[in-house]
Amino acid sequence: MDSCSLYYSLDLVASSGHVLTVEQRIALQTSLLILKKKYKFQRVMLWGKILGIQENYFIAQGRGESEIKDRKYLYSLDCMEWFLLPMVTESMIEEVSKAVRGHFIGEPSFVYEQIHSHGGGEEAAEGEEVIRVNEEKRLAVTVHLIDEDVSVVPRGAFIRNPLGHVQMNRSFEGLSESEARRLENYLHFREWKTGNKKSITDMWEWSPAIDFLDALSDDIPKGSWSLQFECASRVCVLRSLLWPGLTFYHVPMTPQHGYIYIGFGMKNIDLPFKL
Repeated sequence: MDSCSLYYSLDLVASSGHVLTVEQRIALQTSLLILKKKYKFQRVMLWGKILGIQENYFIAQGRGESEIKDRKYLYSLDCMEWFLLPMVTESMIEEVSKAVRGHFIGEPSFVYEQIHSHGGGEEAAEGEEVIRVNEEKRLAVTVHLIDEDVSVVPRGAFIRNPLGHVQMNRSFEGLSESEARRLENYLHFREWKTGNKKSITDMWEWSPAIDFLDALSDDIPKGSWSLQFECASRVCVLRSLLWPGLTFYHVPMTPQHGYIYIGFGMKNIDLPFKL
């Protein structure tokens, strides 16, 4: 959710039940502007808020020349003082998956500890491995996984230039109301993973400049998204059932769109059995 349109964008997703206080909004509008100048970002987004037992984490995303590759994430406990999150690696994701259980505490230095045994019986004590992960690393991994799984943009909102940089499409005027009702017109804002699955009959409208992202309609399991029209059918709202708390909005026939995550940072791994 772009920091420049934060004030009215938050109202468009308020129907999800998660809102920010007036004090938090004012603090974010000021601090995100300072953040943009300090780190020389092209744009700064309010990514969302992860709820903890003691404190909550506010997450900001800074974008450079390429909107997908040039990203940095920062977190704050008070909406004013921001700290960079570490870069996520495959080994970090593996460590977090083994060591972390339950809700976030709200303390970046809190250490999760888990003992893994490599053998059985008497060999178990000798082959024990203690894995320790602090909450700051868990926060970085959780934000990374949510962005990989459920970050959303409408088709045509971004283009890829000849240099391979993904940038905003200045001529994007929004989806029509009929297009906004179709899940295939919403794309994952990440590197292309599944490839082009369009049939031959649909290839006539395919364009490599804008169709370089995966469509939500190809997600597995099917039914992991809820699409509704709200605010007197003026706003299209998408909610993820895989990561409860992710809400995307788009106002048809306008370039206004964005997403925000406000939740516990816990994936709904039982979703395939509920559909």
